[in-house]
Amino acid sequence: MRNMAFPSTETLTSILAPVVAAAGLDVEGIKTTKAGKKSVVAIAVDADIPPTTDTLEKLSQDISQLFDEAEERGDLNFGPGYTLEVTTPGLDHPLTLPRHWRRNQGRLITLFDGNKKQTARLGALNDTGSLAVVILNQGKQRIINTIEVADYPTTMVEIEFAKPAAEEAQLAALTFDEAVALQRRED
Repeated sequence: MRNMAFPSTETLTSILAPVVAAAGLDVEGIKTTKAGKKSVVAIAVDADIPPTTDTLEKLSQDISQLFDEAEERGDLNFGPGYTLEVTTPGLDHPLTLPRHWRRNQGRLITLFDGNKKQTARLGALNDTGSLAVVILNQGKQRIINTIEVADYPTTMVEIEFAKPAAEEAQLAALTFDEAVALQRRED
């Protein structure tokens, strides 16, 4: 085996991408921790329809086989051993790409705008994923607003224990064009 350094995130991403894509998933993050005999490779994956535990288990087996074969060829070197973790991104994963916003339509989010933060219900995105509809609560009134996704790179999904109000859920379920048309009528 070649004397190689512990693989970088970029190297792992390029090796993993075809296997993850074949499972109908996207690589959302890779974190490696090199700690002697206890190295960890944690891979977060997701899709429009969240993967089941069976899907994650099968993908974990496929990735493990892929890594083992790459180590045997000398293409990868994880050192004396490693632990592989395949999971989905947690709620602490910010909405950084249009697909993250799209996958969380209807969820409660926190928008960070400089020093100000605001809670809203996420509606639909436009076709390019550059604009999103958010439903803001102003007292008893719900206001539909359109925002630039790029202006809110640290938006987070909030944990909710109760169902949203029916009116709010209906507004969040509208298509982008329906929500914008309704916003125009209200203005």
